[in-house]
Amino acid sequence: MVNQLSTSPLAEPPVHKKLDDMRILVVGSSGTIGSAVTKAFSERGQEVVEVTHSGGGLTVDLSDTALIKALYDTAGKLDAVVCAAGVAQFGPLEELSDADFAQSIENKLMGQVNLVRCGIGRVTEGGSFTLTSGGLSQKPAAATTAVSMVGAAVEAFVKGAAIDLESRYRVNVVSPGWVAESRMKIGLDPMPGIWARDLAEYYIDLVEGLQTGQIVQAEAVKPDGIP
Repeated sequence: MVNQLSTSPLAEPPVHKKLDDMRILVVGSSGTIGSAVTKAFSERGQEVVEVTHSGGGLTVDLSDTALIKALYDTAGKLDAVVCAAGVAQFGPLEELSDADFAQSIENKLMGQVNLVRCGIGRVTEGGSFTLTSGGLSQKPAAATTAVSMVGAAVEAFVKGAAIDLESRYRVNVVSPGWVAESRMKIGLDPMPGIWARDLAEYYIDLVEGLQTGQIVQAEAVKPDGIP
């Protein structure tokens, strides 16, 4: 049976056992989250196939389904796919254009949807897809309408896809809150963000675990004594 849904924040990064000889595709491997995920899997002895939007090595534009199919054809045998990429537009609702919404849907939402759709039959059965939404899907803020919308849609997709694919693949999503490194880049205190290295542990847990249909809210661990 599908383990349907968990939206409760985990109190601390999970503890898990390593599975040997996995070949894992990480889309967005050069980003803040993706680079931490890549490093964490590599340190565990897993083979990581890195994918970026541009530059050397394997690349993909998530808004182009043909390029996603070509990526799978090039990547070869895979046991798991992690997506830590996707573009969505910030801005006040009245200032967002049709193009802003279209890009958010085509990239952040449909890009991840198509990673799963195109991966069926290409990823080894029994493998998994781990996607990324974001804390704004559950807790929107000002000027985040498009971002919140596509994040929530990714989470809804995961719940449905996990049911349809339950005998073949596991499908889960990590919903990060503020990432500490991202806060620092825009001049904010890194706390209450979660460090990317800690966030990577949630991806490892989903790839190496047995869960499916899970929405895992990955938030900063609160210091002792803080309610």
